[in-house]
Amino acid sequence: MANETPVVQHFIRQIVAADNASGKHGGRVVTRFPPEPNGYLHLGHAKSICLNFGIAAENGGTCHLRFDDTNPGKEDIEYVESIKEDVRWLGFQWDLLRHASDYFEVFYRGAEKLIRLGLAYVDDLSADEVRAYRGTLTEPGRNSPWRDRGVEENLDLFRRMRAGEFADGAKTLRAKIDMAAGNINLRDPAIYRIRKVPHQNTGDAWCIYPMYDYAHCVSDAVEGITHSLCTLEFEDHRPLYEWFLEKLDLPNDPALTEPLRASGLWLEPSRPQQIEFARGNLNYTVMSKRKLIALVQDGLVDGWDDPRMPTLAGVRRRGFTPAAIRTFWERAGISKQNSVIDVGVLEGCVREDLDARAPRRMAVIDPLKLVIANLPEDHEETLAFPNHPKDESFGTRAVPFSRELWIEREDFMEAPPKGFHRLVPGGEVRLRGVGIVRCEEVAKDAAGTVAELRCTLDADTRPGMPGAERKVKGTIHWVSARHALPAEIRLYDRLFNVADPDDDSDGKTYRDHLNPESKRILRGYVEPSLGEAAPEAHFQFERLGYFVADRRDHAPGRPVFNRTVTLRDTWAKLAKG
Repeated sequence: MANETPVVQHFIRQIVAADNASGKHGGRVVTRFPPEPNGYLHLGHAKSICLNFGIAAENGGTCHLRFDDTNPGKEDIEYVESIKEDVRWLGFQWDLLRHASDYFEVFYRGAEKLIRLGLAYVDDLSADEVRAYRGTLTEPGRNSPWRDRGVEENLDLFRRMRAGEFADGAKTLRAKIDMAAGNINLRDPAIYRIRKVPHQNTGDAWCIYPMYDYAHCVSDAVEGITHSLCTLEFEDHRPLYEWFLEKLDLPNDPALTEPLRASGLWLEPSRPQQIEFARGNLNYTVMSKRKLIALVQDGLVDGWDDPRMPTLAGVRRRGFTPAAIRTFWERAGISKQNSVIDVGVLEGCVREDLDARAPRRMAVIDPLKLVIANLPEDHEETLAFPNHPKDESFGTRAVPFSRELWIEREDFMEAPPKGFHRLVPGGEVRLRGVGIVRCEEVAKDAAGTVAELRCTLDADTRPGMPGAERKVKGTIHWVSARHALPAEIRLYDRLFNVADPDDDSDGKTYRDHLNPESKRILRGYVEPSLGEAAPEAHFQFERLGYFVADRRDHAPGRPVFNRTVTLRDTWAKLAKG
C-alpha cells in the first residue's frame, strides 16, 4: 500500500525503533487489533487499526485480528463479519485471525494457578456489595468476608462454578491483591463471572467467562504479542495487566498453554508491553457504542451503515475512501493527549482524495426545464467532455445535447441579489461546453412557480467559433432532457447540528441535537452514462459535490447516488457566522 501522506514521527514509533535497536523481543514486532464483536466499528477504531497494522508493516512484523468474545450476551456473528469486512476495506489484512474464546481453557488453567498460589478466591458478594466494599478514590476498600477461604475450598467452588452448579451472579472469582491499593483496579478485581448464556463460538461448553482485564493480557501473552497498543483509558489498568503476566509467567509454564499445542493453536508465548495512546475523537458525532446501538435500535438512523453514522460501514456507504481515512489518521498523529479533531479535517482529506481520483459528470438535482428556442425540435448532437480537467489520462466521454435541457433551479432568479452571476430574465450565461444563451421568456405554472425558461443560443459562441471567447460572468451545467436518466439523489450531512452532542450540561441529550437536515432525498437527472456506474463508484458532479453510487440500492438503469461531501466546507462558514 503506497503512503498517501508523509509518515509522522510519534512516540510509539520511537519506542518500537528503540526496542528493535536494543534487541528487545528478539527484534520481533507483533501487534494486534482486538475488537469486541458487540457492534460495528467506527472511525475511532480506524485509528487503532491503522496504528496496529501500520506499526507491524513498517517493522516487518505481523498483526493479529483477535475478537475479544468474552461477553456472549452482547455478541453476534453479524458483528464478527462486519469487523472483518471493515478491516479489509481499510486496506489491511491480518496475519493471524484468533478469538479470545480460542484460549478459554488457558484462561481457566491460569485462574486455577492463581488459586493454588493463594492469589485468587471465590467470592459470594453480590455486585452491589462488591461496589460497597471497594471504597473510593480517597478511602480504602474492605476485605470480603470470603477473602480468606482456603486453596482447596476455592478450587472446589471454582470447579463447581464451571460445572454450572451456581446461578448467574451468585459467585465470582477475584484476584487477591490489595483492597487498600491507591489504584482501584488493584482492589481484588473480578477474574471470572457466571453467565449461563450460549457463546457464538463455543456454544454451551462454558457457563463462566473471564473478565476483560484478565483475558486480554493472557491473550496477548499466548499470541506472542510484543507491543500491546491500547487507548488511554487502559493506562490505569496497566499495573493489573503486569500483575497477571508476572504471576502467571506464561512463557515458563508450558502446562498453561498445553491445550493450544493439542489444538494446533500454539504460538511462542511472550511478555508483552502495554503502551497507551489517545483515542480518536471527532466533533459533530458520538463514538459511544451504547449510543450508536441506541440510534440503530430506536430507528433514529437507517441501520449501522446509514451514511450519516460514524461507523466504517456508514462512511463507506457515504463514499468516504479508505485512502482518505488512512491519510487523516496519519496526519492526526499519535499522542498521549486527549483532544477532539474537527470532522471538517477528515472531510478535507476526502475531498483531496476524490479530487484526484473521481471522474467528472454532470447531474441536476433540483431540475428546471430550459428550452433553446432557436434550435430545431429534433436537434440532437454529441459533445466531447474531459473526464478529469486535471488529468488527461482519464480521457474523454460523449455527452448528448438537445434542444431541451435540465438545469439547476437555483441557477435562475427573477429578482437576483447583488453578485448573482447566473441566469436572469433578459440575462446571459454560458452553458458548460455549449455556448452562451440568453433568457428570453419565463413560463410559470398555475401556482406561479417558474416551470420553464425559453432561451436563445448565440451560435457564434459555440466552441471553435469566432465568438467562443466572449466573456459572460456565469457558467452553469446541464443535462439533456431527452437523454438524461432519472436518479435518486440522497444529500447527506452531519448527523448532529452541534459540535459536542455528548455535552448534556444544558439538560439536553445527544438525541436533542439530531440534525433534521442530515438526510434529504431528491429526484434529479444524471448523464446517461451514470446509469451503468458500478456500486461504490465515485464521481464529482460538477458544481454540486462528490457523490458515490450507493452500494446497496444503486442498480443499472436505476441510479441512486449519495453525496459524500460538498465541494467546499459549508460548515466552516456557519461556524464563522
